[in-house]
Amino acid sequence: MKNTQKPKTDWTVFAVSGGFLILFVILSFISNDAVGNSITVLFDYAAEYFGGYWQLLLLGNFAIGIFLAFSRFGKVRLGKREKPKYSYYRWVAMILVTLLASGGVFWAASEPMYHYMDTPPLFGGGEGNIMAAFGQSFMHWGFMAWAILGTLATIVMMYVHYTKGYPMRPRALLFPIFGEKIFHKSVIGAAADIFSIIATAAGTLGPLGFLGLQISYGLNDLFGIPNTVTVSILVIVVLVAIAAISAATGVDRGILLLSRLNVGMTFVLGIIMLLIGPTFFILNSFIGGSGFYLDNFFTMNLFRGDEAWLGSWTIFFWGWFIGYAPMLIIFISRISRGRTIRELVIAVSIAAPLVTNFWFAVVGGSGVFYEQETPGSVSGPLSEGGMPAAVMAIMHQLPLGTIMAIAFLVISIIFVATTTDTMSYTVSVTLTGNDEPKRWLRVFWALIFGLTTMVILTIGEDSITAIQNSIVITAVPVSLLLLPPLWNAPQIAKKMALEQGLMWERPRKGKDVKFDRRWS
Repeated sequence: MKNTQKPKTDWTVFAVSGGFLILFVILSFISNDAVGNSITVLFDYAAEYFGGYWQLLLLGNFAIGIFLAFSRFGKVRLGKREKPKYSYYRWVAMILVTLLASGGVFWAASEPMYHYMDTPPLFGGGEGNIMAAFGQSFMHWGFMAWAILGTLATIVMMYVHYTKGYPMRPRALLFPIFGEKIFHKSVIGAAADIFSIIATAAGTLGPLGFLGLQISYGLNDLFGIPNTVTVSILVIVVLVAIAAISAATGVDRGILLLSRLNVGMTFVLGIIMLLIGPTFFILNSFIGGSGFYLDNFFTMNLFRGDEAWLGSWTIFFWGWFIGYAPMLIIFISRISRGRTIRELVIAVSIAAPLVTNFWFAVVGGSGVFYEQETPGSVSGPLSEGGMPAAVMAIMHQLPLGTIMAIAFLVISIIFVATTTDTMSYTVSVTLTGNDEPKRWLRVFWALIFGLTTMVILTIGEDSITAIQNSIVITAVPVSLLLLPPLWNAPQIAKKMALEQGLMWERPRKGKDVKFDRRWS
């Protein structure tokens, strides 16, 4: 039976999730070191006790999604719409910015270099294993990461909201287990929404704060502008202004426009870097790194040999992506109406990771090439100044280096602005349960993200690191929310195939059904 009740703003979830942000800021002002140490301890516990589960969760999510996509259920159309609203390019563009914007832009320059400088323990440690460096980077930003952001759980979310008519909130993923009561004064339901919002806030404030610091570094490097907290805050003001305007205009205008602009500019910059940079080295890195990853696919995804290394790399990334997942599931559900399960899985689990990995090969491959040519030219700045220094070091060694560096910074600003407006939209959807939340609420959350980041920056850079690490802690309850779709999504796919006339129920003993299963 379809629910027709009009969703209302959940002020309890609003107050608790917003209160957490306020409490974090207050405690950081009182004792920044104590907050940082507490989060580090909880982070270590999360990585130790849930790391193995997260590895299995992401692997299972990807495998089941691929099975559904290429099985007879792949033709099931989602969202009660006959045709998609957005063209394939616009649709994929909005999907792509979700993960790349949250950190992939700067990690593309630094992660391959980190693994080149210090080969992952699974492959013997040491230095200089190029294929292992790219294979490990492709794993962290590839198939597993993207699949958890919007495949099986998206199928469940779209069915519960668009077919059954219930609010579009993270708790909807529990509807197949608890039924309608999950939406009515449910402690479990409220907890699912609250933890999802807190994880999203941590995952948004972290990149927003880091980008403010990174852009400030870039402006200092390029134009001699002082690298101060004030400059970083001014950068965030610009970012939030863009995000607020985009949030105010909604998905169909602001977010869509920025997404297309993002992907278009990134494509152009990537092609230019490919042509004027070490072209053959980049192509070899992409092809060889992809082959290395596929050849070691299960070994890399299930590696448990060095827990300290896993906590710093794989488990950190898995926790980050899991924490982001509920909100991105809402966003991808909103823009994917009319798409089939096959289209959804191919776009999210295959196409988006391949594009991401090629971007890593272009940027990171250039860095590794120049490092081989002149040892220390990229690794030195990376060790001393972090990710923004690595980006600038790579750009300066390219022809037209200053222009390329400016273009990279502009793209980074637009990417993170897109992340901020997307997350503002999804938090607003979570609070209202409506995929068209009020404009004031969308703008409000964009401003809150910006203001909170500015306050945290004034406390110190360590506070940005602390709140980003907290996403791994909140990923613990969120990961439990993402477990049921592993079996609920196939069940829903079968049910929708029956409803859409794509199959007939197989006859059972004692029943009068006399027709066999048929597929279109």
